[in-house]
Amino acid sequence: MTVLRELRGLTEDLLNPTLAEWKADGGKVVGFFCCYVPEEILHAAGIMPYRLRAPHCTQTSSADVYMSHFNCSYVRSCLQFIYEGRFDFIDGYVFTSSCDQARRLYDVLRETTNGRFMHFLSVPHKVSQSSIAYYRDELARFREKLGDHFGVRVRDVDLQRSIEVYNETRKHLRALYQLRWADSPAITGTDVLNAMLAGTALPREHYNQLLVRLLAELQGTERVPDYRARLMIAGGGGCDDPAFIQTMEEMGGLVAGDSLCWGSRYFWQETEALEDDPLLALAAAYLERPACANMVDKVAERSDFIKEMVRCSNADGVVFQRLRYCDLWGGQLLDVEHKMRQSGIPLLTLEREYGTSSAGQLRTRIQAFLETLGR
Repeated sequence: MTVLRELRGLTEDLLNPTLAEWKADGGKVVGFFCCYVPEEILHAAGIMPYRLRAPHCTQTSSADVYMSHFNCSYVRSCLQFIYEGRFDFIDGYVFTSSCDQARRLYDVLRETTNGRFMHFLSVPHKVSQSSIAYYRDELARFREKLGDHFGVRVRDVDLQRSIEVYNETRKHLRALYQLRWADSPAITGTDVLNAMLAGTALPREHYNQLLVRLLAELQGTERVPDYRARLMIAGGGGCDDPAFIQTMEEMGGLVAGDSLCWGSRYFWQETEALEDDPLLALAAAYLERPACANMVDKVAERSDFIKEMVRCSNADGVVFQRLRYCDLWGGQLLDVEHKMRQSGIPLLTLEREYGTSSAGQLRTRIQAFLETLGR
């Protein structure tokens, strides 16, 4: 399909033609590493938010000077790309306290680079009225520092408009996910991830137009139901490689749903409009969305959301993936295993490195799992 081919092409390299045109016209780009960064604030400032990833990173020799192999391979790969100059088109970075790995990345870059905008957002690790108020103040400081550095003024009316634009994205992505839940879905899990990734590196209005065209093309179409089993993917960050999903689908496992920060958890909850305080609306929406493992009071809720995604996608089993040395998602796995066993949901757990360096081992384990699920 025309739009799917266009979306796939936008994810093949870090700097796509649309982004290159944005930069050529003098546009600014700010990169971030975690979906707890409210992109609406950057968008309202006229800056393109860019979620950082390091596709096809094959070695981390420069990053390993500052980070050990006990740091996750996602942050080391991103650091490697920064030192190689692969992100020279980025005008600044936003970091969060989402995990110790990301925090160390901020510490290293603060000491070894200069000249670019850098800001650290302290994300609360519990959700309450007081933590939402705290995060609202963090976002206010972010807005002020952003404005001072780039010479822009981010007004409340600008934030309201950006919230509307991003809520439109969330509406379209929910519609896309509902299509993939069909018995004979019109789109594969690989192409859904390609569509998600395209949105991390495009002007938001342009991305929304692509989603509208994609949904129009997919309406009324079906794939041949040739899959052996329906899978739901859950777990932590680093699952931004379409080849990982494609590996499962090439062996007959249709990826029909997910609980990922590159997937459903990113867009599942819209931001409620609060005209008198849009920063408070953003703080509440981002903290109350389906939680990452950094939220210490949401262990049971995360496992329940995985079960809900299994139900929505009519999945035969769950593949729970996490990056090696990710303590947060390693701890969550204990509750996931218990809840899946209670509910009779088959579960495969994969500990892997960023990218597909261990594809052979992954294929063997996925193949064995699919044989237990075969319809």
